[in-house]
Amino acid sequence: MDKYVNILKLSVGTENIDDLAAWQATKRAQTPEGLPRHVTRMWPKREAELTNGGSIFWVIKGVIQCRQKIVRLDEYLGQDGIRRCAIVMEPKIIRVQGSLKRPFQGWRYLAPADAPEDLPEGREHEEPLPVELNRALAEIGIL
Repeated sequence: MDKYVNILKLSVGTENIDDLAAWQATKRAQTPEGLPRHVTRMWPKREAELTNGGSIFWVIKGVIQCRQKIVRLDEYLGQDGIRRCAIVMEPKIIRVQGSLKRPFQGWRYLAPADAPEDLPEGREHEEPLPVELNRALAEIGIL
């Protein structure tokens, strides 16, 4: 496969993956053809790599919990006339093995080698470990 890169993004205001899915189901969070999108101020310089197999990995409550494949980047003009980037994604939310992540501003590139693995088939609906337990296991080197 050709070279690709992912994006890591905080899902601000969501408590869990169901909240993320509910937000993406609203017309405000969708493209005209109904695909979910996330609008951001900065246009990624590595657009070709993102749209060549990359995903957006969502951090919810301090844990990377899921991802969505990136379809394309669209120009989005806000009501203020400022050009922004809409990251358009596939609607399917893929749960991943929980990985702790400290808060950060905006989004970050995430190399495929550093991305958490998808949950194995049959485990996609498991709830993530509580953040405190996840953090304790990471501190002793288990996660």
